Amino acid sequence: MARECDICGKGTKFGNKVTFSHRRLNRNFKPNVHKLRAKIDGSVKTINVCTKCMKSGKVEKA
Repeated sequence: MARECDICGKGTKFGNKVTFSHRRLNRNFKPNVHKLRAKIDGSVKTINVCTKCMKSGKVEKA
């Protein structure tokens, strides 16, 4: 499953995990993406949607 929202395009971001000794280790931040059946242009399709888009009402559930 692709870790990218089909509505807003939010995807995986990269950064650092910083320990107490200030050592930096690479890590990634993944969005909370769910498969959702939604109405798009009058037809029902299964899309990947992040929870922020689901909560804000940008998607109409089928």
